[in-house]
Amino acid sequence: MAEKFTSADFETEVLKAEVPVLVDFYADWCGPCKMMAPAVDAAAESYSGRIKVGKLNVDENGDVAERYGVMSIPTLILFKNGQELKRMVGLQSKAALNALLDSAL
Repeated sequence: MAEKFTSADFETEVLKAEVPVLVDFYADWCGPCKMMAPAVDAAAESYSGRIKVGKLNVDENGDVAERYGVMSIPTLILFKNGQELKRMVGLQSKAALNALLDSAL
């Protein structure tokens, strides 16, 4: 299961993480976000220990979404060493998500 990130723990959990981190920027009311959730949760399990996978609710943590210019959701941003490595916007296939994560290893 994907972790939940917040504005309060974003720096510690994402930017200072020792492994790459995938952040799923989502909202509870977003249909495509709900459709993306099973693939994100599956990635959290299959990449456990190698890549941290989590979700950030843009309605509750708008400051972080604004800082990274998230204009559409779902937006998936892959961070490595505190920097944005790659970004995908919109509903993605499981294969596309895995390819994104594999690029960070």
